[in-house]
Amino acid sequence: MADPEPAPPAAGKRPLWIVVVLLPVAAGVLWGAARLPWQHTVRDRPGTGATTTVAVPGEELVPALVPLAVLAVAAIAGALALSGLWRRLLGAVVGLLGLVPVWSGLAEGSEFAGKALAVLGGVLMVAAGVLLVLTGHRAPRMGGRYRSPAAAKESARGEKDLWEALSEGQDPTLRQPPN
Repeated sequence: MADPEPAPPAAGKRPLWIVVVLLPVAAGVLWGAARLPWQHTVRDRPGTGATTTVAVPGEELVPALVPLAVLAVAAIAGALALSGLWRRLLGAVVGLLGLVPVWSGLAEGSEFAGKALAVLGGVLMVAAGVLLVLTGHRAPRMGGRYRSPAAAKESARGEKDLWEALSEGQDPTLRQPPN
C-alpha cells in the first residue's frame, strides 16, 4: 500500500500569495473606478449664464474609492508582516471595507463602466479579506524563519557544546554563558 503524497511545501504560502496578488489588482481597479465617469450632469458656467453637460467621476460621487485603493496597497504590507490573530483581524477589516465599493457601485451613478470597476475592486478586496481570515493564520510571516549564516553557525555550535556537556556528565543548563 502506497503512502499518500505529502502536501507541497508551498501549500501554506499559496493563499498568502493569492492575497498579495488580489490586493494590488483591487487597488488599481478602485483607482480606475474613481477616475471613470459615473454619471453626467448639467452645470452652470460661472459668469456666462450658460450650462454645460459634464462627466462626474466616481471619486466625486464616492470619495472613499481612492482611500480604499491606498488601504488595499497598505494591506499588502500588513498581510506579509503580521501573523495569527492580527492577520485575521486585518482580513476582516479589508473584507468589510471591500463592501463599501460594492454597495456604492450598485447604488450610485448611471454609467456602467465605473460602477462595474468599483464592484470588481470591492469583490477582490472581499476575497482577499476572506482568504486572510480563513487561512492567514497558517501562512508564514515575512522573515519569520530567516536566520543569518553567522547566527545559524553559532546556534549549531551552541547545540554541540550542550551535547558535549551532557556527554561529560554535566548539566548544561547550570553553566554560565561565556562573556
